[in-house]
Amino acid sequence: MNPVLAEILHLLDVEKIEENLFRGHNAPNSHHVFGGQVLAQAIASAYRTIESGRMLHSLHAYFLRPGDWNLPVLYDVDRIRDGRSFTTRRVVAIQHGRAIFNLSSSWQVAEDGLEHAVSMPDVAGPENLVSDRERYAQIAKKHPEVKRFAFRFDAIDSRQVEGLLLTEAAPHPPYKHTWMRAAERLPDDPEVHLCLLAYMSDMDFMSTSLLPHGRRPGPGNGIQGASLDHALWFHRPFRADEWLLFAKESPSSSGARGFVRGTFFDREGRLVASTMQECLIRPRD
Repeated sequence: MNPVLAEILHLLDVEKIEENLFRGHNAPNSHHVFGGQVLAQAIASAYRTIESGRMLHSLHAYFLRPGDWNLPVLYDVDRIRDGRSFTTRRVVAIQHGRAIFNLSSSWQVAEDGLEHAVSMPDVAGPENLVSDRERYAQIAKKHPEVKRFAFRFDAIDSRQVEGLLLTEAAPHPPYKHTWMRAAERLPDDPEVHLCLLAYMSDMDFMSTSLLPHGRRPGPGNGIQGASLDHALWFHRPFRADEWLLFAKESPSSSGARGFVRGTFFDREGRLVASTMQECLIRPRD
């Protein structure tokens, strides 16, 4: 397995240190605690307190404080409810004795019921698209600062339908479509696929709200950007090592906040997950 993907999977494999208390580590060479990583580690912590046969169907999370990449993150799981059909867990991520993140999640036994779903957008497939790994490798020759986030594309095979990158500065309507999958075959463990999709759901998501303004997130670009909250709903089974279309749009931005929402479809066109996020996009000009 390639070392970047192996490292991410290692980070998502939280360590149990006491009943309902887990520890997650940060990438040793990163000066940033990625929100998708904290989200995925919190899911992994809750997962390990859930009765077998129940699957995560929804979560709602808030990013409360910036993380400190020099320290591990503690995840305190509150077993709020274990019902006959549904299980509820709350997870608080802690550093320096303070909460930096909290998550509420609901898990359900498998049930049959009524079904419908919207259709997958009619966009080009991934086979003939240039990977983000290749694109950012070229950009990094002149702008090495992109390596701060672009290393993740060694682990996640990501391909933009519209060709819009995080470095894009020209205005564009507030939508984009990205094909994503793990760069290599993953273990069959459902926890791995659940956590990795959560990780991917925070990649290049906030930037959708900046597209109509021709702005970019990050230092030196005049925008203070940060995730404020994140929600995910899991509708149908999926594998994170098979192609998923992440369709993203931003219906609104106001009050220095951007609102983005997205849907994941598998290669057969089935809607497998939905996500929403509000983010800070504060102009610093």
